[in-house]
Amino acid sequence: MVLMTLCRPRLLQLTLAIIKPDAVAHPLILEALHEKILENNFIIIRSKELQWQKQDSERFYAEHSGRFFYQRLVEYMSSGPMRAYILARENAISQWRELMGPTKVFRARYTSPTTIRALYGLTDTRNTTHGSDSEVSAHREIAFFFPDFSMKEWMEQSEPSFRTGRVHYDQQRMVHTLLVQS
Repeated sequence: MVLMTLCRPRLLQLTLAIIKPDAVAHPLILEALHEKILENNFIIIRSKELQWQKQDSERFYAEHSGRFFYQRLVEYMSSGPMRAYILARENAISQWRELMGPTKVFRARYTSPTTIRALYGLTDTRNTTHGSDSEVSAHREIAFFFPDFSMKEWMEQSEPSFRTGRVHYDQQRMVHTLLVQS
């Protein structure tokens, strides 16, 4: 008797990815980071450039209020444009965090020299990228950056089609779209 296991692709997971102002200020670095996202098989669901006001930074980082780095982080994150993404992939949260590398740039350079933060990070605050650290954070952070996006609706209606791999990267919009069947 031969047992067969049907190989069904696992559910895609969503995560928030931010390219911080230090990287956005350098177009070649921004382009390299975007390419790194694509090379690592992330599906870009949404992408947008934005500039925060100080109060936006304060709201987003409210959980860190009172910590020694809070004011520096708030000022930095409202210092220039950034790019936010909704990325999809199997295990997207852990895969994006692995690609980013450790938060502390010195540690990243020592322990994970090929990661984004090791290659492009400047300091522990100006470390090039941010990513959700859990599914709960991903839900909260995606809603903060993309208030018109419904994760629940996307998971129910779009995820099964994206999971099949029938997607196309739209270079002008910088997102993946579903291939239209003829």
